[in-house]
Amino acid sequence: MNKFCKVIALTTMSTMLSAGVALADDHHDDHHGGPHPYVRHDDWHRGGHIPPADWNRGERIDYHHYHLSAPPHGYEWREVDGNYVLASIAGGIIASTIIASTVH
Repeated sequence: MNKFCKVIALTTMSTMLSAGVALADDHHDDHHGGPHPYVRHDDWHRGGHIPPADWNRGERIDYHHYHLSAPPHGYEWREVDGNYVLASIAGGIIASTIIASTVH
């Protein structure tokens, strides 16, 4: 019976993982006419600073539409290089970053 349970567990896990990949592949971001290509920015992390040039080219987004948390006073969400970045408007201090394709 133990071997049978392992087979069932492995089958269930592989089915769930395959479904997750299929759902991720089917997601298309229609924001402003098409998907924004994702660019990884290792230097964008909580407590870090987003450079003004990157922040200024980012598009303000409606956090409700993307099911993001409400920004604190003085902060806003922007989409930059396929990332949703929550940062302070005045200083560019990053509170959160999320890869845009992971938000539905």
